[in-house]
Amino acid sequence: MNVRALSFEQGPIRPPNEARSLLLRLTRNCPWNQCLFCPVYKDRKFSLRTVDEIKQDIQTARNIADDIRELSHKLGRNGAVDDAVISHISGGSGFSQCYRGMAVWMYYGTSACFLQDADNLIMKTDDLVAVLTFLREKFPEINRVTTYSRSKTVSRKSPESLKLIRKAGLNRVHIGLETGYDPLLRFMKKGVSAAVHVEAGRKLIDAGMEVSEYVMPGLGGQAMWREHAIETARVLNQINPHFIRLRSLRVPDRVSLYEKVKNGDFVMQTDDALAEEIRVFIEALDGITSRVSSDHIMNLLEDVSGKLPEDKPAMLEVIQSYQQLPEKDRIIFRLGRRGGVYRSIEDFRRDSETHQKISRLIQEIEASEGAPGVERYISEMVDRYI
Repeated sequence: MNVRALSFEQGPIRPPNEARSLLLRLTRNCPWNQCLFCPVYKDRKFSLRTVDEIKQDIQTARNIADDIRELSHKLGRNGAVDDAVISHISGGSGFSQCYRGMAVWMYYGTSACFLQDADNLIMKTDDLVAVLTFLREKFPEINRVTTYSRSKTVSRKSPESLKLIRKAGLNRVHIGLETGYDPLLRFMKKGVSAAVHVEAGRKLIDAGMEVSEYVMPGLGGQAMWREHAIETARVLNQINPHFIRLRSLRVPDRVSLYEKVKNGDFVMQTDDALAEEIRVFIEALDGITSRVSSDHIMNLLEDVSGKLPEDKPAMLEVIQSYQQLPEKDRIIFRLGRRGGVYRSIEDFRRDSETHQKISRLIQEIEASEGAPGVERYISEMVDRYI
């Protein structure tokens, strides 16, 4: 058996913070797949993988990991997966993509595993427990196992089932909350209510798992932005999740929401309006100890991050710093942020040379296309990341 050519199945996405996690696919695609804003899994049928299929993938991953350790010894690295081992694998031929990925996972030593795809708690409890138990047996070095799930699915699990799943090794569940405003949940076809979001979040926490709730600034558009911000905060105040992660709305032409944008049924928020929406949202978070994270390239203000309640003033100050910039400087920051030059307002303030370069670029665009051309340019830069 040529271990170096082996592979195992992986899904299309994972959270940004799971970039250095081992990725294993438990189900395929999304069982709901109706959300108007979601570009993932479209035209792909949901299916459950069998326990035997998943176990075989876990065994394959283990075989690859063992072979990498053996290779390290042959290279005189005493089993360590260091720069020399990575260089040998990345520069060599005959290594599968999964083999290379396993080497990178071992190199970073995160001891974390992310289970793909969109809703793995839809599996029968006994099946999921069997998979988690086998994973822990084959990879005792793993100390964090996380996955995606839907609130509706979690709400259907009994407290006893969730505790069994936690005991078997699932530490954290990522939930696409998106909004806590019921009219908006219905409009976007989320297939869940605010009350069910609260129920699911609390059930996971009561079972001993960490909960990461995803919020989508901009999802309310211009018509429902305030209700979206306030009601989402209200729901989160009832859940008190471990993490609140911001993922700003973008609408590529392949999602259902795009048609509503085209015909005027949904009007997108501007960046400036989005900053105010996030300010209202952060201001309304109260009585919880969640960690807020804005760690995504779609977000304008990445440094709206911190631990509640102590970092709330600092997060609001970041937003205020942006809002107090002159309009021209806000445009420069937006273009620099979307172009990957700036990560924070502080980057913008201390880099005068880049500021001047972007200012000249804006002048060139305005000279040929006017102010709307600048907005199109910025929007196109963001869309590259979708």
